[in-house]
Amino acid sequence: MTEDTVKVKKRPIDRFLDMIEKAGNKLPDPAILFLVLMLLIWVLSAIFSGFQFSEIDPRTNEAIKVNNLLTGPALAAFLSSMVTTFTSFPPLGVVLVAMLGVGVAEQSGYIGAGLKYLLGITPKMLLTPMVILVAVVSHTATDAGYVLVIPLAGVIFYAAGRHPLVGIAAAFAGVSGGFSANFIPSGIDPLLQGFTQSAAQIIDPAILLNPLNNWFFTSASTLLIVLLGWYMTDKVLEPRIKNIAIDEDMSDKPEMKSLTAIEKRAFWISTAAMILCLLAFFLWARPADSALRAEDGSIASLSAPLMRSIVPLIFIVFLIPGMVYGFVAGTFKKGKDMIDGMSKTMSGMSYYIVMAFFCALFIDAFGRSNLGALLALKGASFLQSMALPGQVTIVGIIILTSFVNLFIGSASAKWALIAPIMVPMLMQVGISPDLTQAAYRVGDSVSNIITPLMPYFPLVVVFCQRYVKKTGIGTSSL
Repeated sequence: MTEDTVKVKKRPIDRFLDMIEKAGNKLPDPAILFLVLMLLIWVLSAIFSGFQFSEIDPRTNEAIKVNNLLTGPALAAFLSSMVTTFTSFPPLGVVLVAMLGVGVAEQSGYIGAGLKYLLGITPKMLLTPMVILVAVVSHTATDAGYVLVIPLAGVIFYAAGRHPLVGIAAAFAGVSGGFSANFIPSGIDPLLQGFTQSAAQIIDPAILLNPLNNWFFTSASTLLIVLLGWYMTDKVLEPRIKNIAIDEDMSDKPEMKSLTAIEKRAFWISTAAMILCLLAFFLWARPADSALRAEDGSIASLSAPLMRSIVPLIFIVFLIPGMVYGFVAGTFKKGKDMIDGMSKTMSGMSYYIVMAFFCALFIDAFGRSNLGALLALKGASFLQSMALPGQVTIVGIIILTSFVNLFIGSASAKWALIAPIMVPMLMQVGISPDLTQAAYRVGDSVSNIITPLMPYFPLVVVFCQRYVKKTGIGTSSL
């Protein structure tokens, strides 16, 4: 059979993915793309600011209006706040702080040693579902999945003899596409429930909802996401990706060699140091009046200092065992070696910092223009005007949320706009607020991977380019 014959018999899904990859890779560099999108938002804001809209913005209880970003005051505000917009861009600090600690653990050899132990006890056929499951569960620690699980998945797959981009793709699917699938409660549960309950009280002022009202749904979704992700990764993506040549220097990546006696000793001592560190935080957070708890005593609330300290905790929990391992194993001889490890990790983040600059400006402009909020309210009003049966409207909510997610990245911001319209409407046809919220969470998750407003997407591109320099938006979208 000739090579041409094989190409002719490509599966429909392969032809579809080829089309996505080619189209995506023809897009400009992500930094340039964010710049172009920002300029487009400026122009659209100037055009639509002259129109009047009847939709009521639930945030102000007034008719929504588009803000013109091309006026003199708006441009002056853009210039005067540019530095602040960049430095306050949430993913920037999250990524850089976490990677400082991870960098020490990686450069000392601690992560490599841990991966060898992990691969030694994990059956090869279960590597993919294990990575996806860990990625899904990582939502409990807010953004930890993006800055920790995704890059480690690439290293794990490479160490296991598989293509690192396959591991990154599997982890990305679990972290981003499986955002609403988790059997461990997280801060997003009470956050969404609060908006849902407020919207439901428009119809029934006495109604109260459980913060874990979607727990059974999200728990069952975890199994579904893992199984679907396992099949798509091993049967669809890996056959496409495995022949892509790795063109980066892999000399510093872990290999599947047995650990020496010194390395084993260093690993267990440093792991004990990590456990002691975690135990110290546990004992600190345990008392009902702990400073790590929220004012109401909750520890899982997004307002709790513990939940707001996840990234510093990642830094500390990787810095300490990485430092201990380095000095015990001999990979670190002096304190400067640890700083050099941080510096080496940061040197690989320069491209991400450039992309983050333009991404921050674009997202800020889109939010200030009000165009995203307008699209959300227009879509919800259209769905309401169709007067469809409740069950069909549930599907419509999923589709609407997926569409709006392309323009409003924040899960809470989208629901704050949509909930006051959709929850009361569906309550009047017998659909519970809990089910409406579950439908919203499905729509919010499925389009996370492709939304241009997903601030961690440039970071995923950088992780891929550690192994394949030519990785583009199309490759990462697969």
